[in-house]
This record gives sequence, structure tokens and C-alpha cells, in this order.
Amino acid sequence: MAITAGPKARAEQTTELLIQNRTLEMHLMHENLARTHMQARLQEAEDQRLARAVRLRRKAERASLRARKALAAVVL
Repeated sequence: MAITAGPKARAEQTTELLIQNRTLEMHLMHENLARTHMQARLQEAEDQRLARAVRLRRKAERASLRARKALAAVVL
């Protein structure tokens, strides 16, 4: 003879599983939010790094042009 749980026991188990699932979903939601936030910060840092590299390249190009002009003026 098998022992079976009654409808009340099944309802309690179902409720407990729903609570566990909601808790897990909330935990995963916080992890996903943190991951998304970190990715946004990393992308922002990368964008700033690229912008700085472009500014430095332009500055170097201007300095190079000034040096060539100065050299040309000395040679002539």
C-alpha cells in the first residue's frame, strides 16, 4: 500500500516551489542587472579611451606638420 500525499500537502509543495522559483528569479534578475551595468561601464570606458586616442593622434599629426614646416623653413 503506497502512501500518497493529500491535496493540501501538494498545494503546500506547489506554493513552496513557486516561492523558490520567484526567489531564484529575483536573484538572477539582480545578477543580470549588475552584469548589464558593468558592460555599460566598460563600453563607456572603451569609448573614452578611443576618443582620447583620436585626440592624441591629431595632436601628434599637428606637431609633425609644425616640425616639417620648421625644417622646410630652415632648409630654404
